[in-house]
Amino acid sequence: MINTITLNPSLDYIVKVDSFKVDSLNRTEEENIYAGGKGINVSIVLKNLGVANTALGYVAGFTGDEILRQIQSHGVNCDFIKLKSGFSRINVKLKSDGETEINGSGPAITDEELNLLHEKLSHLTKGDYLILSGSIPNSVPDNIYESIMNSLLDKGVEFIVDATKDLLLKVLKYKPFLIKPNHHELAEMFNVELKDDEDIIKYGRKLQEMGAKNVLISMAGDGAILLPENGEPIKRAVPKGILKNSVGAGDSMVAGFLCGYLKNKNIDEAFKMGIATGSASAFSEELATKEQVYELLKQI
Repeated sequence: MINTITLNPSLDYIVKVDSFKVDSLNRTEEENIYAGGKGINVSIVLKNLGVANTALGYVAGFTGDEILRQIQSHGVNCDFIKLKSGFSRINVKLKSDGETEINGSGPAITDEELNLLHEKLSHLTKGDYLILSGSIPNSVPDNIYESIMNSLLDKGVEFIVDATKDLLLKVLKYKPFLIKPNHHELAEMFNVELKDDEDIIKYGRKLQEMGAKNVLISMAGDGAILLPENGEPIKRAVPKGILKNSVGAGDSMVAGFLCGYLKNKNIDEAFKMGIATGSASAFSEELATKEQVYELLKQI
């Protein structure tokens, strides 16, 4: 079974305004509300690709109810914990001459509610996949990912981690099956400037030396590099298309990679599927569909 965790989901209120003006009345040209969160995106794309999974995490208040409604409308199984107080955050994304974002903080999570999550995860068994992705709310310990992975280490669960900086570096000792930094995040982790593919491979290797099995480094329009657990680095270009929305593209790559890997355990085929799925989301206003993915897969 595949499980995703989103500790701080959101409702993303996306508005388009023609020439936004400060200190003035502005009217929207277009507006949409989506359930947001990296783990949620992974769950939805997996389901779109025909892969059953369960989305876990925390929701609260009326916004939490809408997040659940939207996730379930995609056919994703939900097992979120409903917090006793507060409400799930609202993130505002304003698109005009430029793009401006205002992200909410999210509700507080108590120790009791943290224990409820550990209890749910304790039922995972050998062969299950757990995807931990995104930032964590201020109210939980900054070692929450470490705590989760440590508690499941003896169960044979495979981990996929898509996080940044210390949140990722600190869990590498638990030997995650896959990590997916982008090239900017990779540079930040080691406080270096990555000048070429050779540099990217060099520092990706360092992540493997620290424990990661497979390292997938996305580079937006420049393609992606995969450092397999066994084998030489592989670089692939992205298919041609018009970028419409970069939000969720990285999460879609993770979903596509896992979907491809589960078919026959071929790591390069998983890589191709990951690129096609990430690109499909980038070339669409919404998350990738199965039809879009397989059409792009023909170009890879």
